[in-house]
Amino acid sequence: MEGTKKKSAAKKNTAARKKFINDEASIKQTEIAVEAASADKDTKLNNKKEIIKMRKIGILTGGGDCPGLNAVIRGVVEKCAEAGIEVFGFHNGWRGALTAKGHWLTLNEVDGIQTLGGTIIGSSRTNVLADSDGPQTIIEVLKALDLEGVVAIGGDDTLGVANKLRKLGINVIGVPKTIDNDLSCTDYTFGFETASNIAMEAIDRLQTTAKAHSRCIVVECMGRHTGWIALQAGLAANAHLVLIPEFPKTYDEIISLVRRRYLRGEHYTIIVVAEGFELLGSEEIDLGTDAFGNKLLIHKNLAKNLSDMIENTMRSDPLLGSDAQYFECRPVVLGHVQRGGAPCAFDRVLGTRLGIKAGELVVNCEYGNMVGQSGNQIVAADLDTAVTVRKEVDKEFYEAASLYFK
Repeated sequence: MEGTKKKSAAKKNTAARKKFINDEASIKQTEIAVEAASADKDTKLNNKKEIIKMRKIGILTGGGDCPGLNAVIRGVVEKCAEAGIEVFGFHNGWRGALTAKGHWLTLNEVDGIQTLGGTIIGSSRTNVLADSDGPQTIIEVLKALDLEGVVAIGGDDTLGVANKLRKLGINVIGVPKTIDNDLSCTDYTFGFETASNIAMEAIDRLQTTAKAHSRCIVVECMGRHTGWIALQAGLAANAHLVLIPEFPKTYDEIISLVRRRYLRGEHYTIIVVAEGFELLGSEEIDLGTDAFGNKLLIHKNLAKNLSDMIENTMRSDPLLGSDAQYFECRPVVLGHVQRGGAPCAFDRVLGTRLGIKAGELVVNCEYGNMVGQSGNQIVAADLDTAVTVRKEVDKEFYEAASLYFK
């Protein structure tokens, strides 16, 4: 009986030990499973962070500055930040991209900058393609900074470089910036509206002083290849004649208008001329070229030369009477005033929308495009077409404005 009890107790102890061992093993397995799950979660989290860190983009502003650049910069940074993409701002356009100079843009830095003129990252007229090693340097800089591509904000020169780099396999997105409004694939380029308003206000003021002194005033606006600013501002400010590159005129056509006005008692005349305008029949002068091969129009002295010609002709015309010997014609070159100052409401909003759309294309890796305005929509446009097909003032618009040239 006693032996039976001992055997029964031994069995119980053995069963208890087995249960304990099994429980210990189960606990251990659970701990291992928890640790594995935790490690897997950490790995996925780290991988996710690593993926986010890998997405970085560069941004630059090239060529002449214009109102609205900062609005674009903010739009790009805000949209990219929403997707966890960091933005590196190259200083001074393509020059910064060649030298790897710039800084990482933060949300705090871009907050509210759409109200400011100029550009917080600087600009320059640097042609990457002027050096045979330029494109390779850009590739190496992007790789060193771990940037997957560049958002280039500029006009036909800056975006022309971007388009060439695109063909070499570099990821680029273009944003159309030029007060000249001459890039195709977009209804408007930001900066144009502000520049036109500035020119219009200047012409408004010149109207009163020209009338007071019975003077002819030749107002020179920016517009290397096209006359969008001159025509927009001139028509709005009641200029008596607007001269633009798309529709050249002879000197006889110009002076005849001034004479007709003088003979009917209107001894003052406002002539608005785009800097790229050429007189029909005039000899071409070697003005030199910039880094992109454009004529250095600063050496042209268009307004001065034209005003001198008008003054001399009017003073020496015997049919105008003795008072014509006192006739005066003065040149006014608006120049960089058109680029400066804060952007108007239209350019602040347009720049913002273009920037956000460019950021959206970055997020979706839709490189090789330019953003543009089509009607009320902001769309992706063909970069190659935008920089190879110039948008000129059309005949219908110029002929409509010509009704007021008298």
